[in-house]
Amino acid sequence: MTDPSPILTSADGRFAVVQSEPWMAPHLEAIQAASFPDLAPRERMRAEHYLSQMRIFPEGQHAVLEVATGRVVACSTDLRAKVDFAHFAHKYLEAVGGNYLTTHDPEGDWLYGADIGVHPEFRGHGLSTLLYTARHQLIRRLGLKGHVAGAMPKGYGAHREQMPIEQYVQRVVRGELFDPVLSIQLRRGYAVWGIIPDYLEDASCANYGVFIVWRNPEVGF
Repeated sequence: MTDPSPILTSADGRFAVVQSEPWMAPHLEAIQAASFPDLAPRERMRAEHYLSQMRIFPEGQHAVLEVATGRVVACSTDLRAKVDFAHFAHKYLEAVGGNYLTTHDPEGDWLYGADIGVHPEFRGHGLSTLLYTARHQLIRRLGLKGHVAGAMPKGYGAHREQMPIEQYVQRVVRGELFDPVLSIQLRRGYAVWGIIPDYLEDASCANYGVFIVWRNPEVGF
């Protein structure tokens, strides 16, 4: 096991974001399973996927370590892509090459957020914010146009009998409803571009994804 160099640290010094390393793969798999218990097993990332991701695009793979123990407690996965905003609907597994990131385009001008997860024991410490900060720093450093992702509206499953997904997303955007994923993304400066049916297989979001966009303010359009 190596001692990874921190990309950034939390204000209290308890946690550090580092580039993911091969020894972390089984720990990353455990975070994935704990973070997404409702996700279809075939869509979850396993150790072999994380190893492939690190080989293909090491810069886009981030982990959070608890400094005192060295425990891996959160992680994110990204790839570079070219984005056709006129045809944004897609399936998650197709976009991420079956979780192996074989779809990574070294010339892609957008960063695509494949995954982010925080172990339930460590939620409430701002770790996802640390990971998003690292992602945005990478986007700026590479001169990319921004960040896109298929956000999982994890609160929709409880509302699906009361309203269609379009109404649910509109109400979340207006602040009338709180969604544990989408509401946080909106606060981070992301905007909703559209709704993706059958994005993945997860009952908590009724299989929907919401295509979200964060634009790099340092790049002109």
